[in-house]
Amino acid sequence: GTTLKGATEEVYNGGVESGAMVTDGAQLTVDAGGTANNVTVESGSKLNVQSGGVLSGTEVLQNGAKATIWAAAGGVVDLEGSTNTGLTLDGIDTSSATTVTTEVTGFDGSAAGNSDGIVLSGVKAADITSTSYSADGNYVTLSFNEGGSVTLHIDDVSTYGYELSSDADGNAVYEVCFLAGSMIRTPSGDVAVETLQLGDEVLTFADGQSSVRKVTWAGKAHANVRAGLPDDEAGYPVRILKNAIADGVPYKDMLITSEHCLFFDGKFVPVRMLVNGSSIFYDKSITSYDYYHVETEEHSVITADGMLTESYLDTGNRRAFRQAGSVMSMGGKVKSWEEDAAVDLCVDRAFVEPLFRKLADRSAGIAGHLVAEASQALTEEPDLHLVTDKGAIVRAVRRNGQRYSFMLRAGTRFVRVVSRAARPADVIGPFVDDRRVMGVAVADVHLAAVGKQHDIIAHLKQDKPEGWHETDWADCAWTNGNALLPLEDHLIDHEMGLLSLTIRAAGPYIANTEKQADSEKNFA
Repeated sequence: GTTLKGATEEVYNGGVESGAMVTDGAQLTVDAGGTANNVTVESGSKLNVQSGGVLSGTEVLQNGAKATIWAAAGGVVDLEGSTNTGLTLDGIDTSSATTVTTEVTGFDGSAAGNSDGIVLSGVKAADITSTSYSADGNYVTLSFNEGGSVTLHIDDVSTYGYELSSDADGNAVYEVCFLAGSMIRTPSGDVAVETLQLGDEVLTFADGQSSVRKVTWAGKAHANVRAGLPDDEAGYPVRILKNAIADGVPYKDMLITSEHCLFFDGKFVPVRMLVNGSSIFYDKSITSYDYYHVETEEHSVITADGMLTESYLDTGNRRAFRQAGSVMSMGGKVKSWEEDAAVDLCVDRAFVEPLFRKLADRSAGIAGHLVAEASQALTEEPDLHLVTDKGAIVRAVRRNGQRYSFMLRAGTRFVRVVSRAARPADVIGPFVDDRRVMGVAVADVHLAAVGKQHDIIAHLKQDKPEGWHETDWADCAWTNGNALLPLEDHLIDHEMGLLSLTIRAAGPYIANTEKQADSEKNFA
């Protein structure tokens, strides 16, 4: 065989390139009627098989190499390594049935987002409506919304989960995705959550003692991430790395939904409040997944992946789940955390923040930890202004400490109090259980017109106008960054008016943005 080092070679009709090593950035192109046989493509090099070109034997695609082949090229492509997304399949028509004749071997991976993938050129992830496997588990068929399909020959493909993502050009990537169910501790050992059946026994933990309880219900639900929402609301699963909590806890990476609770010092804490971006983080490589819940005779502390966590508590969302296997719903009334939880749900900052800090400090020593993103610059400046019912933007003519004064034209019936805005959970930390978008806290408001002063109190009433939050302060209310403030008819017959607002608290906010973000201290 030849060695192509940094060169470009073309195999024309009738030609055969056998046993070649494609290296040092070289490219081997096989035209219609040409053949590549037992070619090895090294990292940084390329194999391009045009329509009508043929593969024979086994082509080895090293991690970091690229190959683009047409659907009927035949042969075998071996994906070396477990993070190889170098193979692109061309010539797929989403309106007709296509069978890719090339067999793919070595398709594997160790974790979602860190695994092999196959790019489907010209196909968007959104085009794919369903997947199915052959009886022998070596073929997967992806169906398209235009009525077509593509069948891929991938050894043992049915044994792997998968993820559909997109490359930089928007092409769909069929990728290995391990979302195996958490391992639940039972009297006979740890078993996968999805295999638990009605009447099976699980170990539970209470007051320092373990006991056995029976499974009374199990269900499976499917989640699709809604990108564009804050991470904790978008639906990304939370990945807790092996050993992130303590040595051997969890004993493997743990994937749970953001609201799922972990057990610490006699209390349940939602995992979203412990996300540190390093050892505990939203796994954004997973955008569609199944998740499982198991209910015991009473709400319980159970062990999953070596971590103490909660069993399912039916607070009214049971209908979102499908019954799993032969497990049956036992019915019963909707329960509440206050009345029926095994232990208290704790979202108090005083309890959660030290726990968050401890786990964050530990994260640098955890294998596979991510480098947490740098903290965003914050500002206390609210950029406070008004927008009138006519759409005019009004800036303060005077500011005296916390008091802002604005000149308004005659006939103004309402204004909107507009400012930067942020969620406390974002700008302080996830250990703050306040995910409201907060603008400014407005106390007393006065409107002076022709020698008269009117008290504006709509924002302090129990039934508030749009854009105001409830607070613990009776003489103050927070905006959401864009709050309606009615002025009644006080300026109907007057040329001008002076509206004064006392701002009790503001910020911090994420700097360099007028968008909704998050806030710190001073929230009530």
